[in-house]
Order: sequence, then C-alpha cells, then structure tokens
Amino acid sequence: MIVRYVIEHAMEFRYSRPVHLSVMTLHLRPAQHRRQILRDFSIDTDPAGPLFSFSDPFGNTGHFLDRPAPHDMLVLKARSRVEAVSGEPVPARLAPGSWPLLRNAAGDPDLWPMLNPSRFVRPSPALKAFVEVRNLKPADDPLATVHELCADLHAAFEYAPGATDAGSPIEHILETGRGVCQDYAHVMASIARLWRIPCRYVSGYLGPPPADASRREGMASSHSHAWVECWFPELGWTAFDPTNDTVGDERHVRVAVGRDYADVAPARGVYRGEAESTLETLVSVSRRLWDPAQDHGCS
Repeated sequence: MIVRYVIEHAMEFRYSRPVHLSVMTLHLRPAQHRRQILRDFSIDTDPAGPLFSFSDPFGNTGHFLDRPAPHDMLVLKARSRVEAVSGEPVPARLAPGSWPLLRNAAGDPDLWPMLNPSRFVRPSPALKAFVEVRNLKPADDPLATVHELCADLHAAFEYAPGATDAGSPIEHILETGRGVCQDYAHVMASIARLWRIPCRYVSGYLGPPPADASRREGMASSHSHAWVECWFPELGWTAFDPTNDTVGDERHVRVAVGRDYADVAPARGVYRGEAESTLETLVSVSRRLWDPAQDHGCS
C-alpha cells in the first residue's frame, strides 16, 4: 500500500519588541529512504530571505537561515508532499542466538552514538527506580525485549499535552507519569541503551488513521511526532512508537534521526535584542491512498 501525504508545518515566533537578528537551524524536511519518497518540499519565511541546506552528522538534511533586519515576528511555513509505503510486518522474535550477534555489532562506530548517553537519553536514579519498580528486564530475545518495552511504557504513562516542554528531562515523566511523545521516546531510548540495544530518536509526523473502511483519505491537525528506532541483526533499524504501542508503519513520516531531541529539533536558534519571545505552531497532515489505476498526478 502506498499513501500520499501533504504536510504543512507553520511556526510563528513573536517578539515583544523588534529584534535585530534571528539565526536558526531547521529540521523540517522529510527524509528520503526506501519506504518514503519525498515528492516536493518548500519553506517560506517572513521576513523573506535566503535559506541554505546542509547535511548533519546523522545524515539528515537541515536548513539554516539568518534574518539581519529588524523584525518583531518570524514566520516559517514548511510544506511537503510525501509517499509512504507499508513494509513487511515486524516479527515477534529474531533467530536464536541474536543477543551475541547484537553485542558484537555494538563495536560498529556508526552504532556507538546510539548506545551511549546523550543530553536527554541517559541513566539516572529516577530511571533506575522506574525500571526496578516495574520489574523491566531484557527477555531472551532482543526483538521480543523491545516489543515488550514498547507496550510497558505505553501502559505506564498518560499522554498529557502540556505536561512537559521541549526541555523537560526524563525525570519529569518518570516521576509524574505524564508526558508527550518526546518523553516516551527519550525513556524508551534510555532503557534500550541501558540494555545495550542501539536506539535512536526519530522526529517526524504521524499521519491520520484511515477515515473509513475503504482506507481512502483523512486529515489530522496535530504536532510533530517522535518515536524510536532500534537496531537488530537481520532487520537493521526498526521503528517503535511507545506513545501508541505500535511498530512503525506507513503513518510514520520520518524527518530526522539523532541521539535525542536536541539533535533534531524542528527549529532552534537565537536572536539579538532585549525582547521576550512566544511561539505558536500549527501542523496539519492529510492523507490519500494511492490507486495507480486512477492516478492522474499529484493533488
């Protein structure tokens, strides 16, 4: 099955008084890989000006901008058209003897960053207590272990928009039991790395569920989404979404991967001036199932 998405991501930064310079890096461009084709991407800004693309250390395509003229508002509007292809079902288990293979693969330098602590993905007393209280342990198979961990975290936490913010450490959701997708992903990555399973953070979008039994089309207004990918022998990087207790599928539109949110924030920057700033964000994702027999071009 191939699903087409139109994704619109708008951010409006307002300043209490004019600022004299804004410098920003963006991770808004959906990735291109074997199960995801980027058909079109654009970013419009106000104030207008040049936009420069770059490739970051994790292979993501980001963008950079600076706006040196005085302004009291900065508006960013990204629009993407993406085709996502459903993949093979993720098995419940790997072949016998997969733990030793996983341990040996951990020596790969490309996996090293996803096995070690980072800003938001790290061990802590609160994490240790959470693991002990819930009796979370690796199973006899690495893939079964991650399936179980995904389900356990979904059951342990309450999805509560506004309970945390972009800078919240994992201790917040571990102690309150409330958070958002970013928090679920950080906790899952922290535990997976603790068990020596390579795990990376994924930023992107979650498409709407099918609107009806015919699986034709739908629309969702939401925020950016986050999940994780764990690396296994035989499978490679495999996506898990603990917020929704599911593996990755054609609803998960990947933008960027990194050690944690700090590597792939949708927008990060600084401005020059004595002003307070506020941010309003609007994300919409629309989907349409592609029937090649009826295809007459992109809508």
